[in-house]
Amino acid sequence: CSELLPLAIWLSELYWSIVDWATHRIERGAKDNNHLLYKPYSNGDNRDLDHASEFEMSDIFYFCRQGVESIMDDEVTKRFSAEELESWNLLTRSNYNFQHISLRLTVLWGLGVVIRYGFLLPLRVTLAFTGVGLLVVLTSIIGFLPNGRMKNFLSEQVHLMCYRICVRALTAIITYHDSENKPKNGGICVANHTSPIDVIILASDGCYAMVGQIHGGLMGVIQKSMVKACPHIWFERSEVKDRHLVAKRLSDHVEDKTKLPILIFPEGTCINNTSVMMFKKGSFEIGSTVYPVAIKYDPRFGDAFWNSSQFGMVNYLLRMMSSWAIVCSVWYLPPMTREEGEDAVQFANRVKAAIARQGGLVDLLWDGGLKRGKVKDTFKEEQQKLYSKMLVGTQEDRSRS
Repeated sequence: CSELLPLAIWLSELYWSIVDWATHRIERGAKDNNHLLYKPYSNGDNRDLDHASEFEMSDIFYFCRQGVESIMDDEVTKRFSAEELESWNLLTRSNYNFQHISLRLTVLWGLGVVIRYGFLLPLRVTLAFTGVGLLVVLTSIIGFLPNGRMKNFLSEQVHLMCYRICVRALTAIITYHDSENKPKNGGICVANHTSPIDVIILASDGCYAMVGQIHGGLMGVIQKSMVKACPHIWFERSEVKDRHLVAKRLSDHVEDKTKLPILIFPEGTCINNTSVMMFKKGSFEIGSTVYPVAIKYDPRFGDAFWNSSQFGMVNYLLRMMSSWAIVCSVWYLPPMTREEGEDAVQFANRVKAAIARQGGLVDLLWDGGLKRGKVKDTFKEEQQKLYSKMLVGTQEDRSRS
């Protein structure tokens, strides 16, 4: 592959040279003939009916250009791969411009491997097993206590202690901002989603009621023990698809002001710490107070993004525990409520924009479901309608002509 790389680069440069040459020739020819290269999208008042329905080869240039630009600067799929760093952090090569390693850097990298895998990793794995083990045992014991203030108090203390032990297992350095805006009982906490560890990052500073699908194996044992001590909301696989059932259980939970706030990640998938994608509207249809939270990781010490299509959960956690550290900042934003005349989608977009602005993230309208699914037909239809308008104009424009 390395031998073919120069040839691929040369072919790429040749291709773009040809494209540039052809573009300049077309633009020059259009200018000499006093024609527009790209038809502007207008209301067609100055176009006659016959000319509006004619097809010209130049009609396709706009969409060819849009397609090439989308391929060259894809703002969707690149959000599902690790963020590229400007320099090497002695963990992985994250930028192909930094392939050469000097002898000093090689020695330094070797020492880092010995420290991370020989000392830090065993210690962190021990802490992780300790935290998870205590969580399972203590929450199971608390589950035998009668419901009341004492049970709630002990449950919160146990959850906080165990989550903080798990945070130490990652050597997480967390900075919390504006703690006066922390979520309160009877509300919903929504945050951008980069990694499964987002849960313990937030839960180590306050207790939440978790929402999720019931799993098997070790995760299922943890879920069963947790729900004995605290009213978490777990769904069967078949129930997750029932939006009305999900909304009903969430609504019943937030109406009880004695229960912990619900923690939800409305994106539904992990994004690579550079942007925020579309929020699912279900969490915003309930009518409860929403507490937005922005989470931003510093990838220079360890990349927290989980590419689930490339790494399994165990592999991912080992990569986290063998990093230098997990450094992040958490901002608690002022609570937000749905305004009069605002639908759930508009409310979700307003909350998403606030999170993106505070976290320094790019606010995208795309659905994170594109990580594993295809583009919805509605997006294709919008482009087809735009193409139709640019080619023949709208029916209204024709009647005017």
